[in-house]
Formats: sequence, C-alpha cells, structure tokens
Amino acid sequence: MKKRTLILAVSLLMTLSIKAQKFAYVDTDYILNKIPEFKQAQDKIDNFSANWQNEIEEKKADVEKMYRDYQKESILLTEEMKAKREEAIITKENEAKKLIQKYFGPKGELYIKRQELIRPIQDRINDAVQQLAANNKYQIVFDSSSDLIMLHKSTNLDKSDQVLKLLGY
Repeated sequence: MKKRTLILAVSLLMTLSIKAQKFAYVDTDYILNKIPEFKQAQDKIDNFSANWQNEIEEKKADVEKMYRDYQKESILLTEEMKAKREEAIITKENEAKKLIQKYFGPKGELYIKRQELIRPIQDRINDAVQQLAANNKYQIVFDSSSDLIMLHKSTNLDKSDQVLKLLGY
C-alpha cells in the first residue's frame, strides 16, 4: 500500500511539473507577398538584374563576334597578329566573367541590393514574430514556408551547450 501511494505521489508530482510548450508557425512567403514594399523591392531587384544580364550578354556577344572574325581571318594573319587577337578575345571573355562575379557573385551587386532593399522588410517581420511570441508566450515559432527554420525559440529549450559539453568542447 505504501509502495502504491509513493508511486502515485511521484507520478502526480511528475505530471504537475510537466508544462506544455506552446508552438506556433508563420508563413513568411505569404506575409512577404502581402507587403507592398516587398513587391516594390522585388521589382527593383528584378530590374537591376535584367539590366546587368543585358550588359553581360552584350559582352558575350562581343566575344563571340571577335572569335568568329578571328576564325575567318586567321589564315591571313601572322602568328604575332593571331596571338594579339587571341589575347584580346581572352581579355574580353575575362571581362564578361568579372561582370558576372561583380553582379551575381556571392557578394555581388545583386546580393548587396537584396540586403539593402529586402533585409529591412525581413527584419520587420522577424521583430513582429518576436513580439507575437513574447505576447503569446510561444516558446518556438516555425516558418512553414521553408524547411522549418526557427524564427523564435525560448532560450531555456536551447541545449546546444550541453551537446558541446558531451562532444568534449
């Protein structure tokens, strides 16, 4: 009897100490598409991108024309003239590659424009999610438009340090 009472008491204490966690999710794609500033920013970025792409295509067309002309005239050119033409073609081709990196590379103009125009909107959304989570005591907020990225999490649920400790770091 004492054993049953003890088990019942322990079970009762354990159920009282377990607290339900509150979760929520948001769809940032849906939110972004409802914000007019996002549409305007996206249109500006698309316009910049199209202009840069046209500039690159012009460079590539110049390279192709130079190469076709070189092929047509190569039998009439001296070795020195051939070398100069080949060098000019390679230089022009490298210019096109540099433009691609300048505009579309990892830290290129497109990236900078996205940071400049879209990042403030994303920051506002994130601030609103943080406020929503705090007001409603959500411990975790997921983004359903992506691969379940956590936009907010309660710090008491973060077990990263314990995992690092187990790994010996």
